[in-house]
Amino acid sequence: MYPFPLHWFVPVGLTVVLPMAFAQPSSQPRTPDSKNAAPSSVTLSYKSAFIDYRAYSEQSVVSWIDANDKVAKIGGWRVYAKEARQPDGTSAPAPGGQGDKP
Repeated sequence: MYPFPLHWFVPVGLTVVLPMAFAQPSSQPRTPDSKNAAPSSVTLSYKSAFIDYRAYSEQSVVSWIDANDKVAKIGGWRVYAKEARQPDGTSAPAPGGQGDKP
């Protein structure tokens, strides 16, 4: 008989015992409750994640001076910050001017 090292008992034992432990049935069988039964005709709906997708379109290149002037006319970074806080589909109110206190 070949000598079997003792340090092999733990991995071999776990390999044999753990699958048997998880294969045991649950303590209570799951039967549907007739009082809280869902209707048999359930309607499922599907909304694609790409329904609001807009394809990429290349924008014209503008000088940075013109871009900064446009942002200053709009109201600066504060307007962009207000737009980010608004729920989807709404826009921020028009600003009173550049440099207004929040």
